[in-house]
Amino acid sequence: MSASVPSDSSSQVSDASHRPVFVTTHWSIVLAAANTGTADAQVALESLCRTYWYPLYAYARRRGQRVQDAQDLTQAFFARLLERRWMADADPARGRFRTFLLTAMSRFMADEWDKRRAQKRGGGVGHVPLQLEDAETRYGCEPADTCTPEQYFERRWALTLLDAVLQRLRAQYEAEGKGKVFAALHPSLAGNRESPPYRELGAQAGLSEGAVKVAIHRLRKRYRSLLREEIARTMAPGEDVDEELRHLFAALSEPA
Repeated sequence: MSASVPSDSSSQVSDASHRPVFVTTHWSIVLAAANTGTADAQVALESLCRTYWYPLYAYARRRGQRVQDAQDLTQAFFARLLERRWMADADPARGRFRTFLLTAMSRFMADEWDKRRAQKRGGGVGHVPLQLEDAETRYGCEPADTCTPEQYFERRWALTLLDAVLQRLRAQYEAEGKGKVFAALHPSLAGNRESPPYRELGAQAGLSEGAVKVAIHRLRKRYRSLLREEIARTMAPGEDVDEELRHLFAALSEPA
């Protein structure tokens, strides 16, 4: 998935008929509810954790953790995050969920993980449903680079966010019975000049050439809307989504 984002003056317009697959939740709302243990806040936090655990796994590997240790570390971190309600002690002024997660993970590695490794593996650790069995396969496919662990985390965070947006968009189209259209047209989101001509795309999607142009316009509009929503889920209300968007794409464009 390319890091490019289609531009359009209507990028901030939300189509009410296309509601997101997951409930859009600012992480500051989770913070505010953390002290009370609200069920909705717990569900929202677990959703964010399931989406954004991989950048922390990759960060642990870049910090020199072995495969099994990185898996155990990531699982233990999220278990502690939820069990001990660390979110209640976070500073909402920092705004960005990724900043909180990276800081908390770094402290966990320094202060608690060495103690936990001395215990029996898995003893006393709660369970957060993460796809850790696929983590090393993903990590092994990463290109070699000279990024610091922190830079690597930023890059993986940005790519994970883009993938989450793409999956939400795919789910919307499939729910509407338009899975074939999405499969044919979603490569156009990358803005690649070498993408197939509209006539060829139309044949794949079962649309006329004119209908393809309209469909691509709508696809990009919905993608932009979901992208902004996904970014907002990880920021405090009032934070500048456009600034965060620029930061994330800057992280993707940094030389390896």
